[in-house]
Amino acid sequence: MAGDSPTAVPVQLVEQPRLQKLKEMFISKFGSAPKFYARAPGRVNLIGEHIDYCGYAVLPMAIEQDILIAVEPVQTQVVQLANTNSSYSDFSTSVNNIQINKTKPQWHNYFLCGLKGIQEHFGLNNPTGMNCLLDGTIPPSSGLSSSSALVCCAGLVTLRANGKTLSKVELAEICTKSERYIGTEGGGMDQSISFLAEEGTAKLIEFSPLRATDVRLPSGATFVIANSCVEMNKAATSHYNIRVMECRLATKLLSKSKGLEWKKMLRLHDVQTKLGVSLEEMLTIVEEVLHPEPYSAEEICKCLGISLEELRSQILSQNMQDVSTFKLYQRAKHVYSEAARVLEFKKICSEAPANALQLLGELMKQSHISCREMYECSCPELDRLVDICLQFGAIGSRLTGAGWGGCTVSMVPTDKLNTFLKNVKKAYYQTDGQRLAVENNSLFATKPGRGALVFVEA
Repeated sequence: MAGDSPTAVPVQLVEQPRLQKLKEMFISKFGSAPKFYARAPGRVNLIGEHIDYCGYAVLPMAIEQDILIAVEPVQTQVVQLANTNSSYSDFSTSVNNIQINKTKPQWHNYFLCGLKGIQEHFGLNNPTGMNCLLDGTIPPSSGLSSSSALVCCAGLVTLRANGKTLSKVELAEICTKSERYIGTEGGGMDQSISFLAEEGTAKLIEFSPLRATDVRLPSGATFVIANSCVEMNKAATSHYNIRVMECRLATKLLSKSKGLEWKKMLRLHDVQTKLGVSLEEMLTIVEEVLHPEPYSAEEICKCLGISLEELRSQILSQNMQDVSTFKLYQRAKHVYSEAARVLEFKKICSEAPANALQLLGELMKQSHISCREMYECSCPELDRLVDICLQFGAIGSRLTGAGWGGCTVSMVPTDKLNTFLKNVKKAYYQTDGQRLAVENNSLFATKPGRGALVFVEA
């Protein structure tokens, strides 16, 4: 059941070469053996991009790639972090004085987010120190949620080391909040699927209250992830947070025009709920109320009847003070249309009509066009990769994750999978020396994996 706490699974390490290897590295690093191992998966979002922070349901599945941490609780109040990848340097800090540097999104800061979230939730005055060795198989900055998986895994590790328990839903909510310590205004999809995923099924994840429903994907097709090899780090760029703010401003203007208490409204979903209308009707309202030309800060103030000073101090976040124009029409159109596509995708999976694959593929294509044109979160490489995937037999293909780089996800007929992989490899990766170097982990078929759990040596 999704409400339970993450399971502790006894394992024979000899049957788990990766755990065995991690244990040996841990012993050579710290001079003693780990007491337990925690794992949190990455995810691929099949449809529903940039709408979780607007309050709308999304449709991800966990992937096999994950973050795995070997842990030994210690008597000293120090956390020592090491990584099996030597390009990530060691880090240690006192557990009583967690400082998270927002200006440098280094790997250890994501661990500290999860640690701090659990400490604050329980008000731990004397938290346990830990030695931790981390091994990650999710390509970094690829839009497959490596950073959130690290936050979740760190939260799980801290929970277990301190002898506490929480349900998966509580853990997901705490890790969503604590990732904001690094400055990313995320919505909660990544953390939720990392904890709530189950093998063999994708999930419709809804928010406030957080809940997950199984979505059985149709047989006859395989989902393939392809990395554009353009790195995108959400915490290091302002694109992501500007979009969050544009959605918030669109919420305020739509609310004001409909006589709602606009000061209290934060998410586009709130406007729909308060008005009690369908997503289709919301799209009509966007057409009536907002104009496609960008809004200046002054025009927004005029629409809301507030001063520039009030806009800056009460609505715009600290890092948005210098942004001069905002695209509200485009962002709201994307969110409402994408939210409708998610519900349609789930409905097709449930009803499984004969042409289900064609219908789902069409939704994926529409989603990519909206991400590219309305939300402007694609990039030339992602667009090219989507075109290549469609050209070589994908029924649907789209960017996945925040965008501006990272990966695409494509739905490919299973009987065409091998030719598809061969052709895409040749067309996208083998034409470019830099991409060729990383191609081994860049193109792979995936199926729904399981959520976060703890391993103990049997």
